[in-house]
Amino acid sequence: MREGERVQLTDPRGRLHTITLTAGKEFHTHRGRFGHDELIGRPDGTTITNSAGVQYLVLRPLLADFVLSMPRGAAVVYPKDAGQVVQMADVFPGAVVIEAGVGSGALTMSLLRAVGDAGRVHSFERRADFADIARGNVETFFGGPHPAWRLSVGDLVESLPGSGLSAAAGTGADRAVLDMLAPWECLDAVADAMAPGGVLICYVATATQLSRVAEAARASGRWTEPEAWESMVRGWHLEGLAVRPQHRMVGHTGFLLTTRRLADGVTPPLRKRRPAPGAHSADTGEITGTGTGQDAGLDAGHDAGVGEPADGTEYGDRPVSDRKARKAAREAAAGAAASHHAARTVPGDPTGDPTGDPVGDGPLEA
Repeated sequence: MREGERVQLTDPRGRLHTITLTAGKEFHTHRGRFGHDELIGRPDGTTITNSAGVQYLVLRPLLADFVLSMPRGAAVVYPKDAGQVVQMADVFPGAVVIEAGVGSGALTMSLLRAVGDAGRVHSFERRADFADIARGNVETFFGGPHPAWRLSVGDLVESLPGSGLSAAAGTGADRAVLDMLAPWECLDAVADAMAPGGVLICYVATATQLSRVAEAARASGRWTEPEAWESMVRGWHLEGLAVRPQHRMVGHTGFLLTTRRLADGVTPPLRKRRPAPGAHSADTGEITGTGTGQDAGLDAGHDAGVGEPADGTEYGDRPVSDRKARKAAREAAAGAAASHHAARTVPGDPTGDPTGDPVGDGPLEA
C-alpha cells in the first residue's frame, strides 16, 4: 500500500472506516490510534493493532465500497443498479457510451471500468458543482484522469450535437445511459447521436417518470418496445446454524428501462398486447394525464380534489362496478355491526343485552 491510496479499515464489530494514507498522519478513534506510516509499504489484506489493542483488517476498497464512502453531491447510483446497467446495456470494452446526469460519478466509474482505455464515455452534467465532485471522485479512484472519459458541463440536448457523435455521419455511440429527471425530453437528441441497434437505458426514480419515458419512446417511432424492471437486494445473516435473512435490505432505489435504436426509416411493429382499460385517452390515444415529470398521470386526481386519480384507471386498474361497491359496503356494514355487538355483550349473559351495563357498575371496558 502506497502513500495517497485510500484504504478501508474494518474493526472487530464490522464497522468500516475509509482513510487516505498520508505520511506522518495518525488514525484516531475513541478506542486508540495508530500511524499511517505503519501501513505504508505493507501488502493489501493485512491487519494492524492500535494503541488500545484493537485490531483492524486493512484492504483496498472495491469500487462498490468506494462509491458508498466517497463524497457525494447528488444521490449515487447504487452498486446493484450500476451492475445491472453495465450488464443489461451490454457495455463492452472499446464501446462509445453517452452518459447524461453524472451526479457524483458513481455510475461513471462503472462505465469506465467496462469500456476500458480503448473506449469512450461522453458524460454530460448540467450542474458545474456536481461535475467537479464527479471529476474528483473519478480521479481519486483511478489515480488520475481516465483516458476514456470526456466530461461536458451543459444541457444534453444542446451539447450533444457538438460532441462529434452522429448516426448520420457514421460516428454514432454504441450505448446511452440517461440518469436524469426527464429523459423523455432527450430521446430524439440521443437517437440522432446513436448508431442503429444501440442500447438506451434510463434510470428513473418514480413510476410516473417510468410511464412517461416509456410512452415517449413508443411515440417517437425510433426505438424498440421498451422493457422495465427494478431489483431489490436482501442480505443474509450467517452465524453458525443461525442462517436467516437480515432485518434490513436495500429495497427500491430506482427503475431501469431499456430500448434499442431502430434504423432510420424503419417503422416499429405494431404492439399486439391490448392495453389496460383507461390506460389511454379515448380521444387522442395518448396516456391519460397532462402533467410532466413526477406529476404525470396525477392530474385527474388533482382535478377531482384528491391526491390520486379518481378511479385509478390512469394506473391501469380495472374500475370497480357500482354493484360490487354496494355489495362490499353491505358486507362491511354487517361485519361492523357484528363486531360492535360482540364487544358490548357480556359473555355468559343470557339476555345478550347490548347496552353494556348488566350489573349497574358503569360501562364495560373493551
